[in-house]
Amino acid sequence: MTTNAASTSSVGRSSASEAREFDYIIVGAGSAGCVLANRLTASGQHLVLLLEAGPKDSNIWIHVPLGYGKLFKEASVNWMFQTEPEPGLNGRSVFQPRGKVLGGSSSINGLLYVRGQHEDYDRWRQRGNIGWGYDDVLPYFKKAEDQCRGSNDYHGAGGPLPVSDWRHHDPLSEAFVKAAAEVGIPTNPDFNGATQEGAGFFQTTTRRGRRASTARSYLRPAMQRSNLHVETEAQAQRLLFEGRRAVGVVYKQNGIERTARARKEMIVASGAYGSPQLLQLSGVGPADLLKQRGIAVVLDAPGVGNDLQDHMQARIVMRCKQKVTLNDVMNNPLRQIMAGAQYAALRKGPLTIAAGTSGAFFKTDPRLASPDIQIHFLPFSTDKMGEKLHPYSAFSASVCQLRPESRGTLRIKSADASVAPEIRINYLASETDRTAFIEGMKILRNILKAPAMAPYVIDEAEPGPSVVTDEQILEFCRQRGSTVYHPTSTCRMGNDPLAVVDQRLRVHGMEGLRVVDASVMPDLMSGNTNAPTIMIAEKASDMILEDARG
Repeated sequence: MTTNAASTSSVGRSSASEAREFDYIIVGAGSAGCVLANRLTASGQHLVLLLEAGPKDSNIWIHVPLGYGKLFKEASVNWMFQTEPEPGLNGRSVFQPRGKVLGGSSSINGLLYVRGQHEDYDRWRQRGNIGWGYDDVLPYFKKAEDQCRGSNDYHGAGGPLPVSDWRHHDPLSEAFVKAAAEVGIPTNPDFNGATQEGAGFFQTTTRRGRRASTARSYLRPAMQRSNLHVETEAQAQRLLFEGRRAVGVVYKQNGIERTARARKEMIVASGAYGSPQLLQLSGVGPADLLKQRGIAVVLDAPGVGNDLQDHMQARIVMRCKQKVTLNDVMNNPLRQIMAGAQYAALRKGPLTIAAGTSGAFFKTDPRLASPDIQIHFLPFSTDKMGEKLHPYSAFSASVCQLRPESRGTLRIKSADASVAPEIRINYLASETDRTAFIEGMKILRNILKAPAMAPYVIDEAEPGPSVVTDEQILEFCRQRGSTVYHPTSTCRMGNDPLAVVDQRLRVHGMEGLRVVDASVMPDLMSGNTNAPTIMIAEKASDMILEDARG
């Protein structure tokens, strides 16, 4: 992304000792921060500074949908976090990629546009978060959206965020939807419409075959405004306070510490890992932890970094009879060249594949009110995402439990902002979670054995025919399960003693300080988290501007 000098460097050119003043300072230019930067500067009345620890989004693979595989372990745009050893996964540490670039994780994620279930938001409201029910948040989903199918009761057109249908014909993905119908899972043309349940094709945050990150869709238009200043490679070190009021931030850029002050509000939008880390580094968090790290306590807030949740997945890999998988394309130099040419000329073909082509949402128990499992179907297979595809023809589908009960923590290890935090997610700590995976794997196996899949299936490569009993299935999940990259809830919204922000996303016990990102979710969404995070930022923008008007 190109940037004009006026919108990017005026703070960076100031001396290290000079503190510039802004109305609002946003820490983090990710899925939420880019939305906030756009909306808060739209009127021209407010001077805004947006800080991003990573670089501009100039890496070419950011803009190619399938490029997420190239960025999975690209440290220049990725925080490359790791969990502590997970007891529920046989002591394995789980890789946690998060975006460190303009657009944040929306620049490196799998591009799926999934809002979650209506019931998710109604549950938030029922827990005392007034204004966060489904009817309250739907207008913000629609406001954000530029739906390729046009507007209706559930969708908007003309918003900043393109939402598109997939641009590549794939017989495997189509066969999966037919197979799901054969085992009783209805076909659903719109997972974000009246109901989520069923099987169908995912929509993606793309436009004409290119990724539509929030950097492209929200930030790029706003960067033409003189009242927005964007600083890249500027990592926040700590927030500044006068008493209990947030008044600024110290950030490091090019090895030099700089200071910026906020006349109205500091807005932390650094994600489910970065936001609690910054609060703790700044003295807002569990007092005992802060004292152990030598940090002066501004506010004893024991909930900061608590209630961490993430979606886990376990994959089934099927050997394919026909040479129609992405494995076959990527393992054949000529087909690679043809796929590249097709994308360059038409923005179509295998390079438009997202982290799920078709999929399904279903219940593992008919007594459940809504689906508790999501399936991501992919016309390729690999041992680990971001690594080489298997040398044989194969495809995969993963089971993701939508509403895990297990919760973990994020804790700083040091007062040094450059030291990665301690991440403990506690996958599979709950019996409910373990049972959901066992039953979900059984149902997915039934889909993959249905008649519609028969022309493509040789056999099951993983977990394989020797894994049969519930105990064996669970052990496979422990051995091979990994993240779906959806951490949330570390600064969760609520009114109880461990809630961090109120229903207007203001930090309890503080003034001039909000958190706006996936960390404020009271609990994990029933689906992918990027679209809900954008919605949260759209709604927060309105609340911030309302409060500014008094």
